[in-house]
Amino acid sequence: RVPLRKGKSLRQTLREHGLLEKYLKQHPFDPAAKYFRSRIAAEPLQNYLDNEYFGTISIGTPAQEFTVVFDTGSSNLWVPSVYCSSPACSNHNRFNPAESSTFISTNESLYIAYGTGSMSGVLGYDTVTVANIEVLNQMFGLAETEPGAFFYYTPFDGILGLAFPSIASSGATPVFDNMMMQNLVAKDLFSVYLSKDERGGSFVLFGAIDPLYTTNGITWIPLSAETYWQIRMDSVSIGGEGIACAFGCQAIVDTGTSLLAVPDRALGAILSILGANSNGEISCSAASRLPSIVFHINGKAFPVPPRAYVLESNGYCTLGFQGMDVPTESGELWILGDVFIREYYVIFNRATNMVGLSRLP
Repeated sequence: RVPLRKGKSLRQTLREHGLLEKYLKQHPFDPAAKYFRSRIAAEPLQNYLDNEYFGTISIGTPAQEFTVVFDTGSSNLWVPSVYCSSPACSNHNRFNPAESSTFISTNESLYIAYGTGSMSGVLGYDTVTVANIEVLNQMFGLAETEPGAFFYYTPFDGILGLAFPSIASSGATPVFDNMMMQNLVAKDLFSVYLSKDERGGSFVLFGAIDPLYTTNGITWIPLSAETYWQIRMDSVSIGGEGIACAFGCQAIVDTGTSLLAVPDRALGAILSILGANSNGEISCSAASRLPSIVFHINGKAFPVPPRAYVLESNGYCTLGFQGMDVPTESGELWILGDVFIREYYVIFNRATNMVGLSRLP
């Protein structure tokens, strides 16, 4: 069990420094870039303005500690290295291979395309410790360049990907796959609980389902692709009226995306129905009277109430939806990020290739 802590989001930090508007102009982002890759691989940094859940791992012997995002929407592990001179590395923990007796170097390079630039580095092997699980000979990326001086402000050092090997850059075996192959987990699954509001207690649990969080039962949903944690969704409704995904669509359950990412054509309809402006802003007094948005998956309804999708910060209220430009030939795609996950205990089952959802009280 790895406890996750909820820190101040990058959006809040940039706003406090008077940098948010400039940042958004200089770095327009599209969440869909993460899922429709034209180059080697893509990581979800474009969504980290609001991402707030982080955990601690260590790499090497003796252990060097890093704060990482546990990301079910990517498959690589990488952290900054002492070879990195980018501003974003200067105030984050950097891995020093010379100080680890178990490090094995390679001649292979790693290149990852982002919505806001690119990250490059080299690959190496070392012992990675997640909670009390020691994963031997784990391949990971040692970042030498990181995009954008603004990532100087992010509260995490690196990313630990929990998606499938099929989307791992450079053929690296993901951390959880090594846990399974090295018989380090009791069951071939992991589960995620993200607490609401400012409460603590968030965690990712490897190898088990915590029965305290499944008192409402578990609905098992088969995956539609073994790449991301991708499932088929039947429809989306508000107030009993279908608003999108009328003929079925695809959805990805992604801890590395903080909001609900929806196709651009659906976003306008949602904002209009809920009475928000084009930026998703709404009066805080009206927010409590909004209806739930309901995701119909595998014949069951999974509501997300306004307390989950209305985000309040410094007296401003915004809706936790963001649009994305999905290639039309790919059909309709939704990303069920942290706004959705906070309402459900989510089990990512590699033994059966299913996602389990249990409504939280």
